[in-house]
Amino acid sequence: MTGRVDILVVGLGPAGASAAREAARAGCSVLAVDRRRAAGEPVQCAEFVPRLIGQDVEGMAPVAVQKIDAMHTFVESAAFDRTGGFTGTMIDRRHFDALLVEQARDAGADCRFDTVWECEFKVEAKLVIGADGPRSKVRAAAGLPEPRLIETRQITVPLLDPNNATDIFLSAEIEGGYAWLFPKGEAANLGVGVAPASRSKLKPILEDLRRRLIGEGRIGEAVLGHTGGAIPVDGIVGPEAALPDGTPVLLAGDAAGLTNPVTGAGIPAAVMSGALAGEAAARWIAGAADALDDYAEEIDDLFGASLRRAVARRRELERACAESLPQPADLRRGWIAYPEYWAARPAFPTPEAPNPMEAR
Repeated sequence: MTGRVDILVVGLGPAGASAAREAARAGCSVLAVDRRRAAGEPVQCAEFVPRLIGQDVEGMAPVAVQKIDAMHTFVESAAFDRTGGFTGTMIDRRHFDALLVEQARDAGADCRFDTVWECEFKVEAKLVIGADGPRSKVRAAAGLPEPRLIETRQITVPLLDPNNATDIFLSAEIEGGYAWLFPKGEAANLGVGVAPASRSKLKPILEDLRRRLIGEGRIGEAVLGHTGGAIPVDGIVGPEAALPDGTPVLLAGDAAGLTNPVTGAGIPAAVMSGALAGEAAARWIAGAADALDDYAEEIDDLFGASLRRAVARRRELERACAESLPQPADLRRGWIAYPEYWAARPAFPTPEAPNPMEAR
């Protein structure tokens, strides 16, 4: 495939589809490609989004599955702590991604799946938007380092005890991560994420939790589906760069490291950053020389402080895991539901800061 376009978007998840939509709405010629065969497949997230995302995505109602009113956090074997304010919606991620792609196409973007941009075709683009996930090929092509990644494993199970809260499980055994049970009506997403050094423990940790919840009568024994993925945990990468030939690059979503390094939440940041990248790209195409720098500044203004805090809290917990078994106080300090997480301003680490979990 050959041709010439104003903007090439690589990746058609929430970030890429949002970027393609906004750039096309601004009148740019947009080609958006994705190596997957269809939007949102396979699902690689827990499918929870905060309620405010409805302000950024039109027509959310058809993809909403269940409202969430609170968070329940279990620290080791203690009874859960209920935290209000963490409200949102469990969505059908396949339909959510398909909705965003449909919006991009309606705006005039040429969206193509089953297409590998770096080897299957040559398209001349004035600007490239990299929205191709945590292992972004665009980011690598621009010479930027790959952030550290944590690994996750998730299954879908029957939910016998319906509730309207997300359940979080913190334990010293879950090194550098946490486990979750997110309800979706009659089913639930049960998963766990861990630091790279503990990747071999993913399956047994998840199975132990599954058996525990079966024993408590909360879930059924059937496993209805499997999935997993990687989450970047070093904070912002880029988000402005260039390819070796000088073509400008903007990174958005996971490719830019915008997923929260503690919670793994990334859908809202992907949608927002993608839309901003599309708008900035269109302004640059129209002649606004400072549009790309403005995008980088806006990304830092919106996400920088919270991501730096999350990176610092993650590093603190990793250090506790490396030195000894983290205590419940360490686990609470490292989780967003507790005031300890927010109480003191942590010493924000630099990208060169040593990672004790990798040194083990």
